[in-house]
Amino acid sequence: MATLGLSDTEKTALEAFRQDVVEPSRTQLVIVDFWAEWCGPCKQLAPVIEKVCEEYAAKGVKLVKVNVDENGFIASQFRVQSIPTVYAVFQGQPVADLSQARTEGQLKQYLDQLLAQLPIESDEKALAQEVAPLIAMGEEVLAGGEPERALSVFTQIAQMAPDNAEAASGQVRALVALGELDEAEAVLAALPDEVAKHGAIDQARAAVALARDVKPVADLSGVAAKVAADPDDHAARFELAGGLMGNGDRDGAADALLEIVRRDRAWNDGAAKAQLLRIFEAVGLEDPWVAGQRRKLSQILFS
Repeated sequence: MATLGLSDTEKTALEAFRQDVVEPSRTQLVIVDFWAEWCGPCKQLAPVIEKVCEEYAAKGVKLVKVNVDENGFIASQFRVQSIPTVYAVFQGQPVADLSQARTEGQLKQYLDQLLAQLPIESDEKALAQEVAPLIAMGEEVLAGGEPERALSVFTQIAQMAPDNAEAASGQVRALVALGELDEAEAVLAALPDEVAKHGAIDQARAAVALARDVKPVADLSGVAAKVAADPDDHAARFELAGGLMGNGDRDGAADALLEIVRRDRAWNDGAAKAQLLRIFEAVGLEDPWVAGQRRKLSQILFS
């Protein structure tokens, strides 16, 4: 906006707009709400905009309200013809007209789309970048068979980022590996609703449920002898798989279940395949081990 020929009042309004909107918009998404005291719809919309923008502040969203009666020059520069008019501004330019968003759900949908597309800087992103290598370290330690150390790592991350679903999932799975199932369920029960919906939490729940069903078995020689004597004793092989899983031998458990599927995929209404899928979910669908086992399952099912 050029200042040539502007009155002192307009220059003052323009400078305030630069400080309040243009400068912050270099790194943030600034929501500009054009309103007036006499505008009923503006007053109805204001609490919705204010609440959502406050919730999204950590994501890099800032709200600026512009009274069109006091800032007519600014409103004219944005060609505001009716109010309420709401624009999203990034790097000094309007990037979206949000005027049609009249509910929290609609406004959040617009903001989520914009935040996914634009390189917005935020405290939330900065924290996520900080904890990402720590989460990777925790996962590596847990996979390496050190659940107590992994629990310590994930607990520290959870203190730094209480709403981080991956840290919470790591905590739960480390507790499962330590046999602390009640404590693991307590962590899940205490999660905020938004965190509880995350896919990483689904994996943690699956790990708890599986651990409730499969128990460590000190001596599997008896059931192993049953399977050796009658390879088609699928109930014994299924029991063997559960014992192996309970003892931490997921390779042996998967082999036993795959063998049941190979011999009789329909046995007990497909119980072996269903148990394999439960193990896959508990370990993590993106885990390389799961990918390898799924290939083996596919080869059996489609051969």
